[in-house]
Amino acid sequence: MFFLSLVLGSLFLVLVHHLFDSYWLVPLRRFLEHIACSVPVLVVLFIPIALFPGSIYPWMSSTEYSHSLEVKSFMYNRVSFYFMAVILFAVWWWLSNGLRNQSLEQDRSGAASCTVSMRRYAAIGIFIFAVTLTLAAFYWMKSLEHQWFSTMYGVYYFAGSVWVTLATTYVIALVLKETGHLAPIIQKSTFKDIGTLFFAFTVFYAYIHFSQYFLIWNAAIPEETFWYVKRESGVWWSVGMLIVFGHFFVPFLFLLRIDAKLCLPVMVPVCLWAWLMHYADMSFNVKPVYNAAGEGISFASIVLSLGSMALMAGAFARYFVWKLKGHPPFPQRDPRVAETVGVYVEPLSALSSQSGKD
Repeated sequence: MFFLSLVLGSLFLVLVHHLFDSYWLVPLRRFLEHIACSVPVLVVLFIPIALFPGSIYPWMSSTEYSHSLEVKSFMYNRVSFYFMAVILFAVWWWLSNGLRNQSLEQDRSGAASCTVSMRRYAAIGIFIFAVTLTLAAFYWMKSLEHQWFSTMYGVYYFAGSVWVTLATTYVIALVLKETGHLAPIIQKSTFKDIGTLFFAFTVFYAYIHFSQYFLIWNAAIPEETFWYVKRESGVWWSVGMLIVFGHFFVPFLFLLRIDAKLCLPVMVPVCLWAWLMHYADMSFNVKPVYNAAGEGISFASIVLSLGSMALMAGAFARYFVWKLKGHPPFPQRDPRVAETVGVYVEPLSALSSQSGKD
């Protein structure tokens, strides 16, 4: 779910770029397209889940009658689980590759029709994205405790996903600039814009998470409160406090100043901190299911978690570098490239009007 966050967060930024015609995202679009197209890596990592779902999701292996499960049986059953997994991966693959293929085609032909096509993909894709992300969060993470109810859970996962993706985008853009891949096109203002959006999603995530907690606490319905009660026990209370202060207050206070978004000694540690906080957030959502009070967390279990994280990060990094080497590092003939580097190009309509006057 951590690395799915990066894939879906990157896809969202590409969709937003085309929907709002945001020229400042042009230098970043190509490597965001590569991350969004990392669906095959996700499919491979999903194989153990597909082979042994009963050991992960209690509702699959339970033989006891549960009214809450019976009510949701149309959604939480083996056929639906596998069917939805195939649909989700197929849709993400179609959408991300459709956008990247048109982008690469524009590199070759320079046709304006490619921009139009990408905007059409984005127009329908943003709705598909919202539905599929919500279903993924419900099927693969929320269903760990199928009795629980939260209509905000999809937005909660979305906010955290885009947040950690923006932090990752800042670091990758910085590295590619230093290595010369993005040096011809990326501007100082690009990093400021990434930092500004990162700051905005810091606040948005905190708002969504607080709203979910407040609504559940205020209603005090047992079918909802048990989820947070479990996460306020033992070690998970400390993890919850870490998320409250580390996921919100630390980046919020560091990013509050305008000039901080261009200060690398501030931004680089904050971006790396964001990875740790998102990992803590995903652990807060998943691990209390298997260890309610967080007792007996051993050094071996920590090493195993870090090893799993490193394995997945290595797989993603290798796939990303392979795609990055196989294509130009940024869009070559996008009509917004000139605007990105600060060059004003007279519109064709203005040139035609001027020639008519002459």
